[in-house]
Amino acid sequence: MEFSIKSGSPEKQRSACVVVGVFEPRKLTLPGELLDNASQHHLSDIIRRGDMEGKAGTTLLLHNVPGTLCDRVLLVGLGKEKEFREKEFCQAIRIAVKTLNETGSFDGTVFLTETPVKKRSVAWRVRQAAIVTQETTYRFDQFKSKKDEVRRPLRKLTFAVERRSELNPAEDALAQGLSIAEGMALAKNLGNRPGNVCTPTHLAETAQKMAEEHGLEIQVLERSDMEVLGMGSLLSVAQGSIQPPKLIVLHHKGGKSDEKPVVLVGKGITFDTGGISLKPGPEMDEMKFDMCGAASVLGTIKAAALMKLPINLTVVVPTAENMPGGGASKPGDIVTSMSGQTIEILNTDAEGRLVLCDALTYVERFEPDTVIDVATLTGACVIALGHVTSGLFANKDSLARDLTDAGEEANDRAWQMPLWDDYQEQLKSNFADMANIGGRAAGSVTAACFLSRFTKKYDWAHLDIAGTAWKSGGEKGATGRPVPLLTHYLLQRAGKLN
Repeated sequence: MEFSIKSGSPEKQRSACVVVGVFEPRKLTLPGELLDNASQHHLSDIIRRGDMEGKAGTTLLLHNVPGTLCDRVLLVGLGKEKEFREKEFCQAIRIAVKTLNETGSFDGTVFLTETPVKKRSVAWRVRQAAIVTQETTYRFDQFKSKKDEVRRPLRKLTFAVERRSELNPAEDALAQGLSIAEGMALAKNLGNRPGNVCTPTHLAETAQKMAEEHGLEIQVLERSDMEVLGMGSLLSVAQGSIQPPKLIVLHHKGGKSDEKPVVLVGKGITFDTGGISLKPGPEMDEMKFDMCGAASVLGTIKAAALMKLPINLTVVVPTAENMPGGGASKPGDIVTSMSGQTIEILNTDAEGRLVLCDALTYVERFEPDTVIDVATLTGACVIALGHVTSGLFANKDSLARDLTDAGEEANDRAWQMPLWDDYQEQLKSNFADMANIGGRAAGSVTAACFLSRFTKKYDWAHLDIAGTAWKSGGEKGATGRPVPLLTHYLLQRAGKLN
């Protein structure tokens, strides 16, 4: 789709459709009032008759509005003006784009981006509008013999700003939003692919193509490389599968040569049966999403490369398949991690932390400024926080605040959870330095405590996205989260967030 930014009066737009908002009860936004005046109060007459109340999520499509140059006008309900916030803004953009796409409008000019949102800039509105638009039109039909076709799909979208002085920041925000949306689309595509296609090798090949396309440095470590490094924990997860494990390393070097990098580590279990601690059959197909942490960090570095962010960013993806083969790890096995710490595997279904801990030790060589790992780590986090917000743990409160703020700005929220030493007691083992599980109580916390034992040498945060990385049911599919949170965090660090 083609996107652009424009400043001008709505009645003068030569467009297939002009989109304006209506607050409840029956109050046109400023662009709507300009259209109404040009049409000799055609819009207000319709609203007064009760055809549009302004309730959030409602629409009314008008044809041949007098005094305008557009073919149609789409009225979008915004709800009550005093309650119009980020959520309502994004909902309005979503319903507008969906309606335009389904009603044969080749192009549209959206004046909703002129509507003020409390404490949010015009750049925020445009950036979010671009992200929401791409999310709304996203389709994954790669494996369907008959594609879902949209009649006369939307091909061009223009976002309007009120003043000419807002054009430049809006253009920058549009480019950022589209880059973030591309990163999210990559994450969703990888997550949605089935486990027989999206293997560790497939992730490595995808990273290789992305490196070539965007000028990234790449290294892919094979099983033999990991054996030399002593990654016994990571390798133990891959023992039951015929698919070879990989450790993928990508570098975006946009900052100064002596600048310490931000490192993102993404859990890449391309299918998780639970291993010998086999999962129940129902909904096991959704365990193809267990690599969404890896998908999200790959999507984030793609977005950073597209935006040419002036930072040094490294992405590390430990990836393997967790299968119950004849060589698979067994409950009670003890493995030695790259750090030299030994781990008693009490449950082979707690495998994500086993691949992550070696990757978290490996990244020490980059002398990172900050390390953030992203993982669909625990069902316990879903119980604690549901599917609304990601769990956030950190060994430095200022880092946790920065990530929380980025999530609020991105509309991709995270909630800080405790990482107190009191919980470490649950990981005690009679036979090794630690166990890989701490029991049912506080399962997401003890998982983070396990990882914290491998992150003593740098500032570190952990995002548990088990509840936010994908949706089940009729809308089943990867969400692309937390690419927006991570990219907004990087934009903040780079001083590029308006």
